[in-house]
Order: sequence, then structure tokens, then C-alpha cells
Amino acid sequence: MATHLKNLSITSLESQDWFSGLNIAIVVADWNPRVTYSMRDAAINFLVEKGVPESQIFIHPVPGTFELPLGAQWAAQLPTIHAVIAIGCVIQGETRHFDFICDACANGIKDVSLKFNKPVIFGVLTTQNLEQALDRSGGKHGNKGIEAAETALSMCLLYKSLNETV
Repeated sequence: MATHLKNLSITSLESQDWFSGLNIAIVVADWNPRVTYSMRDAAINFLVEKGVPESQIFIHPVPGTFELPLGAQWAAQLPTIHAVIAIGCVIQGETRHFDFICDACANGIKDVSLKFNKPVIFGVLTTQNLEQALDRSGGKHGNKGIEAAETALSMCLLYKSLNETV
């Protein structure tokens, strides 16, 4: 859904006692830290607000967005991790570098999720400029970190409900 149609910080997900048993890894790119650290902090705050103990949220920095899939894979392979949130930001430049990084990151994160049969959430902004990134990392469009954290918890709930029906 286009961001201009949705505030990234608005959620209807209710807190669950069950969330207190989850271990969530957040892999965050150090590149564009003004943006990515804001998203990381929003994700942490949302998870804690919904019932995930802060001691069960594991932060793993990587140099940039291109490194997110491998960092996510290393986190996802740990049997105690229930979900991984990958946070990054790629801002369009003058070359096609943007396209290659975005494509590699999106496909890599998808592949990790399928390989480990765990939610690996694509919390990556791909914007035309810094202003758009700031608008989506705590500005007028909300914070993508909250949306990514909500998605992680929602996918964990889906997994739980599917396993309860079997």
C-alpha cells in the first residue's frame, strides 16, 4: 500500500500475553543512521509496548542495507529466535546502484524467511530522497519501524494459530 494512503505508525494489533515468550532479532543497517536508528527505536518501543520483554529483543547492526540478508540469516538460524526484523534505508542516487541494492536486499530477505520458515520482515525504506526517508521514519507518514514490528508479531500470531488448528 502506498504510504500516502497509510500512516506507518497506526496499528490495531492488541497486546498479547503470549508475546512475552517471543525472542525477536532486529538487524539494522548503520548506513543512513538518522533514519535507521529511528526505525529501530520505534520497533523496539512497539514490541515492548505489546508485551515482548526488552531483554528478548536482540539488536544486530550491519554496515549497510546490502548486508541485511546475511545478518538476518545469521539471526534466523538461531533456534531461539522467533522472528527477524531487517531495518535499512536506501536513498536514490545518480546511478543504478540503488536498483541493485534494493533488489538484492528484498530478494535476500525473502529467501532467508523461506529458508528458515520464520518471519523475516522487510523494514527497508527505498526512497527518492532524504526528506521522504525522514517522513517515513518518524515524520508525517509515521514510522516504518512500527509497521515492521507489527508485521513480525502478526506473522508470529499467524504461525501460532495455524499450529493450534492442526
